[in-house]
Amino acid sequence: MPETFVQSTDDVVAFLRDQHNLIKDMFDDVLLASEDKAREKAFTDLRQLLAVHETAEEMVVHPRVRREVQSGDEIVDARLREEHAAKEQLVALEKLDIGSEEFLTALTEFRDAVLEHAEHEETEEFPKLKRELDADELKSLAGAVRAAEAIAPTRPHPGVESAKLNFAVGPFASMLDRARDVIGAALR
Repeated sequence: MPETFVQSTDDVVAFLRDQHNLIKDMFDDVLLASEDKAREKAFTDLRQLLAVHETAEEMVVHPRVRREVQSGDEIVDARLREEHAAKEQLVALEKLDIGSEEFLTALTEFRDAVLEHAEHEETEEFPKLKRELDADELKSLAGAVRAAEAIAPTRPHPGVESAKLNFAVGPFASMLDRARDVIGAALR
């Protein structure tokens, strides 16, 4: 798993926004890679960050928004639908030839959907969460997000978007994903 270089750890909202910015930059790394090997490495790093980032939001942030924010269920349900669609797109991307025009076209569409999703979180979810929680709670959530990311699966798992399913299925999926990552890296 690549180092995320996210500095903001005292506030879950700042932490996640920093990750959104990093994800945007990582899309550029994949799209602008000059050779297939570099594109594959950049895509693997992006896929891993997206998987752990979304899992942590599903396990930690979304449940808190449901409890603390007015219309939280509606907000979170919309984000979960977007996350499910993104996981399906990511699975489809993994099956494409990384050097093909088809991959670049699909990746560009995927990037646009992911960035729109991040904007929805940053405008519809994060400000409301920040208003409802004090600084200690925001810091505590940042720690919980980092902990969830440390044990999260590194590949997309469409259909596992709830906190309950992530807690039930996540550790097993994470173990398998991380083993596949190590074996895949050794075979390259």
